[in-house]
Amino acid sequence: MDIINAIILGIIQGLTEFLPVSSSGHLEIFKTLLSEEKLANESLLMTVVLHFATACSTIVIFKEEIIKIIVGLFSFKNNASFWFSVKIIISMIPAALVGFFFESEIELLFNGNLMVVGLMLILTGLLLFGADKAKFSNKNVNLKSAFIIGLAQAIAIIPGISRSGATISTAVLLGIDKGNAAKFSFLMVVPLILGKVMKDLLSSDSLIYDQSPTPLIVGFFFAFITGIIACKWMIKLVKNSQLKYFSFYCFIIGVCAIYSGL
Repeated sequence: MDIINAIILGIIQGLTEFLPVSSSGHLEIFKTLLSEEKLANESLLMTVVLHFATACSTIVIFKEEIIKIIVGLFSFKNNASFWFSVKIIISMIPAALVGFFFESEIELLFNGNLMVVGLMLILTGLLLFGADKAKFSNKNVNLKSAFIIGLAQAIAIIPGISRSGATISTAVLLGIDKGNAAKFSFLMVVPLILGKVMKDLLSSDSLIYDQSPTPLIVGFFFAFITGIIACKWMIKLVKNSQLKYFSFYCFIIGVCAIYSGL
């Protein structure tokens, strides 16, 4: 992999990890534009590095909240930090169970079926549009809503459904404050990303990389910087009720994907 491709992949990962446009859906679309052979030749290690970079972006932006989560988790005190940690754990359960028990079935979803991708992008657009029009509310995440948001995250495994879009929209539609919805959405995925990175690193296939480490470093850097920018931007967009613009984008790309899949 050359430096230019590493930069492009880093920027794409940094943007699509946080903006509600479905990184997995775009990957499936790109599969139809690039030959399978070319995609197969890309190292899994680059994917792992890019995901780790965006996880680091989240950690940097929400370092204070993450410290509170860790402290709260091990404090065993009946305080706000402890219960917020419990909510994060509860939100992770659905996606963790789906990933653990249905890993092989999930892989079958990523077979370049653009009809499914297109329909799911349109569904993402509808969720975003609905959340954008939701009435203002200042509710906080509770145990029940944390689990429901976790279910949305599990469903977002389907290519074409944006993880951030599904979780933020679900939270907002449940009446949760938009700013809190965005923060909770980004925080709840950090443990899952780090867990997936560790799992992939333990796989012997992911460690096969007989080329210069420079593309890995460059890819990490651009994904990390782009991720910080996109995360901050996304929080501001959610607060200002500007998700509808991403819904229009999802509608357009969704229709194009369906047309291409016919």
